[in-house]
Amino acid sequence: MTVRDWVQEFIRYLIVERGYSDKTRIAYEKDIEDYQLFLSETGNNSYLSVDYRDVRIYLGYLTNEKKYSRNTINRKMASLRSFYQYLLRQEVISENPFSYIHLKKQNQRLPHFFYEKEMASLIQSVQGQEPLEQRNRALLEILYGSGLRVSECSHLTLATIDWEHSVLRVVGKGNKERYVPFNQTAKEALLTYIQAGRNELMSQHQTTHDFVFVNHLGEQLTAKGISYVLNQIIKKGSLDLQINPHKLRHTFATHLLNNGADMRTVQELLGHENLSTTQIYTHVTKESLQKNYRQFHPRA
Repeated sequence: MTVRDWVQEFIRYLIVERGYSDKTRIAYEKDIEDYQLFLSETGNNSYLSVDYRDVRIYLGYLTNEKKYSRNTINRKMASLRSFYQYLLRQEVISENPFSYIHLKKQNQRLPHFFYEKEMASLIQSVQGQEPLEQRNRALLEILYGSGLRVSECSHLTLATIDWEHSVLRVVGKGNKERYVPFNQTAKEALLTYIQAGRNELMSQHQTTHDFVFVNHLGEQLTAKGISYVLNQIIKKGSLDLQINPHKLRHTFATHLLNNGADMRTVQELLGHENLSTTQIYTHVTKESLQKNYRQFHPRA
């Protein structure tokens, strides 16, 4: 097999066995292509002859010439480390040259979220009984009420909804399943949409599938489509807010912690593999601390 063949096998492995999203797959592929271009420009046309020195040179190139941020460099190194680890397992190479690279901790970006009043205004702005209005209300309620990733929301099917227990069976990163509850308000909005708006959209365009959220043509609403819908909600409601699907996920986690949920519960609901990923939200609980301080301290 050629080196290009191994790259394609690795990408196929990410999709089929690891269950990575298209967005993640594209990022890995781009990182590997960028490295191949660098090797070609420096006179090395083979991935397989790379050693630790080559990796250090590339690291210097990314840092000093391209001036990439620490986060971007970390991501590129992680992509290439995974690729070479795959080659090592396939016995194509005898050593992973990227395994010796130890990078500094990433710059931690604090999550943006909506305050409770902002979230209430956002949901209140989505009213009406038209099919798309019913969909938009249900979409907002599920994203905020269950903290789903946008890809998880896009791939929700009717079979994954447990109406009796008010939980969703969600397939997350790495094809890992988890169960996430949804509240009564979300349940009512979702039920109204599925029984009325969704049926109308699909019957109009004679589409047949099991996906919960559909676009104006009755087809599956993609991750990009969800982002577009959210921006249209903001525009139509004339709200002075910035929105994206992940901001609603951040809001979900923040409001849980601010109202007393423990970190492990939030970790499980978000589908985070490591608790350290969830701990980024602890800073926002300072709002709750300040509230309690002002309420109970005699000099506050």
